[in-house]
Amino acid sequence: MALKATIFKAELQIADLDRNYYQTHSLTLARHPSETDERMMVRLLAFALYADDDLVFAKGLSSEEEPDLWRMDLTGVIKLWIEVGLPEERRIRRACGRAERVIVVTYGGRVADMWWQQNQLALQRQENLTVLNLTAADSRVLAALVTRGMQIQCTLQEGELWIIVAGESIRIAPETRFAQEVKSARE
Repeated sequence: MALKATIFKAELQIADLDRNYYQTHSLTLARHPSETDERMMVRLLAFALYADDDLVFAKGLSSEEEPDLWRMDLTGVIKLWIEVGLPEERRIRRACGRAERVIVVTYGGRVADMWWQQNQLALQRQENLTVLNLTAADSRVLAALVTRGMQIQCTLQEGELWIIVAGESIRIAPETRFAQEVKSARE
């Protein structure tokens, strides 16, 4: 008998001062049986960072053909492809060929550092790629916030996130390891 995904609900209030984006999203997150709370919360953080009315959670771990999150236009063109964790370099290259913009959000401390050292040269050739990293402490703090019904307020300004859950405020500042300018013809 196959294990089923665990369902989590999140009401995410976003105030993104950098993009002038203010919205509340009622989200349903399906945590794959092999996924940790930490990874699921990094996916939720990635949603908050790039929130848009058209951004959706994709199959991620359940499919090699889909990322963790993506945004497509009405014609099916993939505008944004977001991967969480430490994906294979080949998978990222393929994503860069399919999507206008690709974001990778790594976490895990030393393991993420080693992944970056191994893949840095190959990934820096991709013109539409951004790689962000969360410290091990930040991703652990996120994992500690997990409940089946979450109410989260996020304020984003100058690359920093302030997350408020149950009156507790947490600051998270993802490090940009690599960011290539997206050419204007692709925007």
